[in-house]
Amino acid sequence: MAADLRLAESKLARRITDWLEPKNWIIAVTLLIGWHTAQWHGVMWGVVGALFAAVIPITFIKYGIRRGHWGDRHVGAKPARLFVMAVILLSVATGILLMVVGDAPRTMVALIVTMLVTLAILTVITFAWKISVHQAVSAGACAMLVQTYGPWMTLGFLLVVLVGWSRVELRDHTRNQVIAGTVLGTAVAATVFHLTG
Repeated sequence: MAADLRLAESKLARRITDWLEPKNWIIAVTLLIGWHTAQWHGVMWGVVGALFAAVIPITFIKYGIRRGHWGDRHVGAKPARLFVMAVILLSVATGILLMVVGDAPRTMVALIVTMLVTLAILTVITFAWKISVHQAVSAGACAMLVQTYGPWMTLGFLLVVLVGWSRVELRDHTRNQVIAGTVLGTAVAATVFHLTG
């Protein structure tokens, strides 16, 4: 009975981790903030941001899985994780450059700059400790949505809690790594998005 319950919890945790992975948060937040910023024009820039911050990175990760460089899309091993983060930093920086050259709305540039700063800090921390990127991205997305849409968006943090539970349940992170990712993601996103937006 206990083993069955444990298996059910693990399956649920895996689904939550996969459904609420960073790529999906990034796509959602770029499109939602794009719409709020400039309706369809903003959504178009949201698509550009999502392309460089989510689609290109996940495509690169999947390519690495097919080539046997890492085991899954969550890239747990430290050397591979750092390499992937470096590639994502380059992709996001390229996206920002194109957005600036293309005269994207300031808020949309601020959104992607916030993602770049958050990822840069996560990369530095990853040299010493496996902080939760899932948590930082999900919490950061919620923080920016609260600034954009108002306090009712704090309900999104219920999903952040679920993500954190799933990461601990799957033993991909400790509680401290999850808490640190949540605090860092919220603080950095709220600060950088406010200052640059």
